[in-house]
Formats: sequence, C-alpha cells, structure tokens
Amino acid sequence: MTLRQLSPSIDTHAHVFHRGLALSDSRRYTPTYDADTSDYLAQLDRHGVARGVLIQPSFLGTDNSYLLGALAQHPERLRGVVVLDPREDHDLEKLNAQGVRGIRLNLIGVTPPDLDSRVWRALEKRMGELGWHLEVQARGRQWDELTDSLTRWSSSVVIDHLGLPARNDFQARKTVATLAALEHVWVKVSAPYRSEVPERALAELLDTTGPARMLFGSDWPFTGHETNCSTSALTAWARKQLGEATFTATLPANAQRLLQWK
Repeated sequence: MTLRQLSPSIDTHAHVFHRGLALSDSRRYTPTYDADTSDYLAQLDRHGVARGVLIQPSFLGTDNSYLLGALAQHPERLRGVVVLDPREDHDLEKLNAQGVRGIRLNLIGVTPPDLDSRVWRALEKRMGELGWHLEVQARGRQWDELTDSLTRWSSSVVIDHLGLPARNDFQARKTVATLAALEHVWVKVSAPYRSEVPERALAELLDTTGPARMLFGSDWPFTGHETNCSTSALTAWARKQLGEATFTATLPANAQRLLQWK
C-alpha cells in the first residue's frame, strides 16, 4: 500500500525500540520485547494510517539515536519528538531537518523542572523559531506547579494523554481544561488506560475548548499495558468519544498544522 492510498489520518504518539539499546539508569520500565520501526510501519499499514509521530520513550533517556535513525529511513512518513537535556548545547536546526518537531517532558515520578529558568527559556526561544512544541506528560498537582510557566510558554504546548485525569482530582482536571483553552495549547486524546476517568475528562475538555487543537495518538506498543490493548480498540474508542467527522477530518488537519506536515 502506498502513502497516497492511505487515509490522511496521523498517529501522533508511538514508540519504537529494541532490546539491546542502552537504557536510562532512572527508568521506570524495562522492555522485554522489540517494537522496531518496521513493526510500527506495518501497524500503520494495517490500520490504513498515512503517517506517525515517534515519541522518545523515557527508558531510553536522552539518547535519541534510534528514533532519529527511523526518521532518516522514512522522512515522508514519520516525525519525531525527542528528549533533550536543556543544559547541553543542541543543534536544533539539524534535528529539525531530520524531522524532529518537539521536545518531550515526561514528569511521571519526578519533580517538574523550573521552566522559567535561563536554560529552559533559551530553549523555548529556539523552539518557537522552529515551530516546535513542548510535549508534557504530568499528572495531579504537577499541573498546578506547571500552569504559570506553560501559560507564558511562547511555543506550542501539548498535554499528553488528556493530562492523565484521576477520578477525584477535580482541581487537576480543571487546571488542564484551563490550559487547554489557551490558543497555544493542544491535547492528545490517547492512552485512556493510563487514566481513571478518560471519558469524563475528554467530555469536559470538549465542552471547554472543542476539538480544534486535539490530536489522536495510539500510544503503540502500549508499554506496560501490552496484553490488554490494541490499536483497533483504541481507535474505536476515540472515534466513539469524538464522533466520526471529528476523528476523520478535524484531528488529522490539527496534526498536519502542529507538525508542519503538508
């Protein structure tokens, strides 16, 4: 199947890796299987999806080499979101030419960084010049700690996995909804199995902001939830929650806009 024959849909959240890659010492998860680039492309083909976005998995730390290799092999079909140490010097222009369009900040189990610090604000400026986004995975009180900095953030911000909403954490869901109402903030409709009340949170976000800056991500290969998840089931879930027209037209157009894909 050629790219032209596939639907214009875009999977904005997936991971690729294989056993044997160097793992981060601070990882919370260790893969026991391979989920390589060819596996992911076959997954896209099987579901008629034209393009995908590879997100650097947290267990690989800041070594983005495998992700970048995948982008180099399939530049028409893949984009990337990397993990970088803001204290180090990075050639963002080169990464941009390689297909990178954002930086990931996974805060699960760690203290949020000071995004108002000199190093982060310098990185923010360069990200804005390139049209990159800051992708944030956080939960609970972390959103309150981040809200002022993210409100002032000058490039796009993507809230990962609906903000990981918890059933009784009304304050966090309210904070996420307030952030999502800002013109530079986007939300990923993804990984409902990582949240307690994904349907309720998504309904609240749709009531607050509508679907104009929402994205769909499969979260393939569902790390930590491999045995009870499938792309088909997650796609069906998102279609049901969002409606067919929004899922098939609005979300792909949103992803094209954010990721600078024509």
